[in-house]
Amino acid sequence: MTGSSRALRQLRVLSEAGVPTTVLQTAPPRDADALPAAVALRVLGVSGSGPRGFWRAHRAVRAAALATPAGLCVASDLYTLPALAAAARRHGAALVYDARELYAALDSAHGRPVVSAVWQAVEDRYAPRADAVLTVGDAIADRLAERVGIDRPLVLYNAPQAAPGAPDPAALRRALSLPDDGRMVVLYQGLFRQGRGLPSLAEATSRVEGVRTVLIGEGALEASLAETGKALGDRLVVHPFVPPDRLAALTPGADLGACLIEPLTESLRLSLPNKLFEYLAAGVPVLASPLPEIRAVVDQGVGVLADPHDPGAVADALRAALDPAARSRWAAAAPAALAPYTWTAGRRTFRALIDRLLPPP
Repeated sequence: MTGSSRALRQLRVLSEAGVPTTVLQTAPPRDADALPAAVALRVLGVSGSGPRGFWRAHRAVRAAALATPAGLCVASDLYTLPALAAAARRHGAALVYDARELYAALDSAHGRPVVSAVWQAVEDRYAPRADAVLTVGDAIADRLAERVGIDRPLVLYNAPQAAPGAPDPAALRRALSLPDDGRMVVLYQGLFRQGRGLPSLAEATSRVEGVRTVLIGEGALEASLAETGKALGDRLVVHPFVPPDRLAALTPGADLGACLIEPLTESLRLSLPNKLFEYLAAGVPVLASPLPEIRAVVDQGVGVLADPHDPGAVADALRAALDPAARSRWAAAAPAALAPYTWTAGRRTFRALIDRLLPPP
């Protein structure tokens, strides 16, 4: 939960509204200090992955939720939805489902039709029971309404508010002990998984002088990226996961933010990733994929597009971004491009929903 900037934003709104909130989490938090003081945390101590891991987690969350009276149950993804639906029914509570993805079209289900069918069946059964469904972008909202047969979900973009005050452009270099040697710093922050264009970004980095690429995160590709980093020396730096609140202080130190989503699945093709907005909120121009939702943002003059499957195209985009004047223009356009998506509007939408579903006693 504390590894998700989206969940933290929602928890902070609940806290500001004076709603006593209990978070059920299967594993210990990544950054317990990030939780609002009024939020109670229950760690259920469940581990594992795959179908067995899911069912262990489901049983643990369901038991805990059934034992915790509530007036509002918020399922923060599809995996907790069946358990929270049961709890909402038990307690006579309102149910909110936050669909962060098209779960039947996740990259983890790519080439696995049985897995995809199971997630679709779960969503088809439980999403219509929710009093409100939230999601992350307009294209996914339209697709969910069509696929599941529900009212169009409310859209809460994964965009922070623009950072207040002057950012510290040296924070990233200090935190990672990077020399200030004039090289353009390209930052990727997020999961090290297939579908994020990381192999192409690493290969492109090896082809372009004057570039240092920093990857901050974790995931299945971590070992292979670390091996590539050894071959490239300080041109490719791989750094472990950093919690969202701490990461936000480092992002402004980049010269370019990478968001090279590959359209392996429908969910990825329609995505509007956190990192795209986090870069713009930090005043960092972007190197991004020409996918429909992403392109609509980047075409507002905030960066450069490149085919994430083509290291040569990514290298050409890096060469274009080496021009400081271009980066300056892109950075100057970031606030206007970000404005329609920021949490300023999302916070109002979420608070209005909470007030509607959970009126004061």
